[in-house]
Amino acid sequence: MPSFRLPDFYLSYPARLNPNLQRAREHTKRWARRMEMIDVPQRGKEIWTEGDLDKHDYALLCAYTHPDCDGDELDLITDWYVWVFYFDDHFVELYKRSPDLVSAREHLDRLRAFMPVEGPITEEPTNPVEAGLADLWQRTVPAMSVDWRRRFADNTKHLLDESLWELANITENRLSNPIEYIEMRRKVGGAPWSANLVEHAAGAEVPAEIAETRPLQVLRDTFSDAVHLRNDLFSYDREVLDEGELSNGVLVFEEFLECSTQEAADAVNDLLTSRLHQFEHTAVTEVPRLLDEHGIDPAGRMAVLGYAKGLQDWQSGGHEWHMQSGRYPDGGGSTALLGGPTGLGTAGAYIGKSLLTTAPQRARSFGHVPFQRVGPVRLREIELPYQLQLSSHLDAVREDVVHWSRRMGMFDDVPQIWDEDALRMNDLPLCAAGLDPDATREELELASEWLVWGTYGDDLYPQLYGHTRDLPGAKAQNARLEELMPLRDETPSVLPVNMLERSLLDLWRRTSAPMTDAQRGSFRDAICTMIDSWTWELDNQHQNRVPDPVDYFNMRPRTFGSDLTMSLSRFSHGNAVPAEVYGNRTIRNMESSASDVATMINDLFSFRKEIEFEGEVHNAVLVVQNFLDCDLERAFDISYRLLDARLEQFQHTVEVGLPNLFEEFDLDSEARRVLQQYAAELQDWLAGILNWHQQCRRYFDEALRYNTPLSPGTPGLPGPPTVESFYRSSLPWNPVVG
Repeated sequence: MPSFRLPDFYLSYPARLNPNLQRAREHTKRWARRMEMIDVPQRGKEIWTEGDLDKHDYALLCAYTHPDCDGDELDLITDWYVWVFYFDDHFVELYKRSPDLVSAREHLDRLRAFMPVEGPITEEPTNPVEAGLADLWQRTVPAMSVDWRRRFADNTKHLLDESLWELANITENRLSNPIEYIEMRRKVGGAPWSANLVEHAAGAEVPAEIAETRPLQVLRDTFSDAVHLRNDLFSYDREVLDEGELSNGVLVFEEFLECSTQEAADAVNDLLTSRLHQFEHTAVTEVPRLLDEHGIDPAGRMAVLGYAKGLQDWQSGGHEWHMQSGRYPDGGGSTALLGGPTGLGTAGAYIGKSLLTTAPQRARSFGHVPFQRVGPVRLREIELPYQLQLSSHLDAVREDVVHWSRRMGMFDDVPQIWDEDALRMNDLPLCAAGLDPDATREELELASEWLVWGTYGDDLYPQLYGHTRDLPGAKAQNARLEELMPLRDETPSVLPVNMLERSLLDLWRRTSAPMTDAQRGSFRDAICTMIDSWTWELDNQHQNRVPDPVDYFNMRPRTFGSDLTMSLSRFSHGNAVPAEVYGNRTIRNMESSASDVATMINDLFSFRKEIEFEGEVHNAVLVVQNFLDCDLERAFDISYRLLDARLEQFQHTVEVGLPNLFEEFDLDSEARRVLQQYAAELQDWLAGILNWHQQCRRYFDEALRYNTPLSPGTPGLPGPPTVESFYRSSLPWNPVVG
């Protein structure tokens, strides 16, 4: 019996069929036979028969997903998809059913030799996967730029390499959490790879100068997530029940939400719909601004529009193929709820119904009422398995930071965002003292001042540019801040005129002076990432839009400044660890899971402050509540589960992932020591952040009434209370916090 009934899908664009379908079917069968992909067992195991290839009908997939390309291009694209599906099934039969990590890694490592960004292929293929990749690479890359080749090679490597993540989970019988699943599925599922092929098929290569900007990244990510979530719904029975697969969104939601398979399928479909809404929102609101800001010429604009249209075609065509392909019989073993006409080309009949059905979800995102009364929120105790340590220089640095802030003009700027009492109550040195308990006084002072600068800016932007809806002003300020961080020892092209600028210039000079050129560039990128994320928040604030959950968790580490603090820690490691190790999945997972624990702590403690007193829309609890359309108690419960799941992932990565990484890269004792030290630094980071939230007065109920859209010192607005009044209070700290 089917495990669940397929939900109503969001279909906003009709699928169209390429007229070269039959030609592609005939061509790709000849090609697959020449590559020995059909009717040729591999290591004694049958992968595909000719009947399997006919039943799966990948030519139909490509004819639907690329309806406008010519016959030669459709042949090439279809061969690519035959290859990638064959790779997946070949990997399952040879390495997943009887897990064999060593042989799997050797197999994947060899494939890199068949994707040179420049120069010829020098290796000889030894199996159908290698032969197919070598043939396709040579037929594909000559028409594209080096930038595209590099992006396509990277995404192909991610698709191949992250298969090990799935295999490792199967070996350990470990199910990922929802955030981890979305992050990793995006790579292992291959949709970013598909997005590269959309550029090739449409003749619409994205201009290199904007290819890695947020709007284009969001188009790729939303496209990828929607493709994978749709596939998870159709392939649940095949993957989970037949292959023993753990990498399926329905299964992940089923276990995490502790719900039935049907409820999990409905939740996955809601997330799929949300991602498609995000795609459309980005294409309409962010992409046009991006093209204007970068002065993209008409040819580049047409390429971007063609690319976006190609991604949309892929979504519609991919859905139609899933409904028809024999790879997922009976809709993946599930029964469709969709009524009405069936058969090829009938998806367009459901567009009106799907728009109507999903309208409430879209409306909810824009329907939040700001400044709703929340009242005291009783927080659950958060326990971290790490011992808090505080620097012995804390008290002295508290005074150092006050003197520095006064020197930078914090208390004289108009509008005044913080006065001295507010600075002391925020107590950022307490946070820094926990993040780096072994720091010298000078190191602790510098770290504290960076925290002051980032938190001050995070408070300033909503007040100065948010409530006034001045997004151009915020972007102009960002441009000035970037000018104040020269990459070489030179005088900035602008003079600082406010607290934010003066303090950044001071911190940049003191911090970047001992860095190498590469470190300076990386550190500058981390700061720019954070300040650019502040304008993303402003954009949502101006539209009163509660973010899509995946977009929110993608952006939250940026708004929190995680990259900034983590990059400073990495720079202290010197050259003991090879650069490519920091880009490895294990290190990325360790950093991202730690960052999510920290940001979830912040969102839980700041919920009342942000929602009731500041009219914010950027809080994980609100995002969860809006997405699941649930009450506040349920939203808090899910948020705590996410925090616990990411903490568990962090611990698993440190305890299991790091030792495996050491062996994989054959790291020497010094590199191992440095990475173990880095893990300990992240543990201190988490302990220090939790302690700061528990102890500083920023989130106490008695301080919340001063968190208004108006700046402190505005005529008629009471000033903030003094530090002394807090310490004279007879009320001890308690967990009823906003």
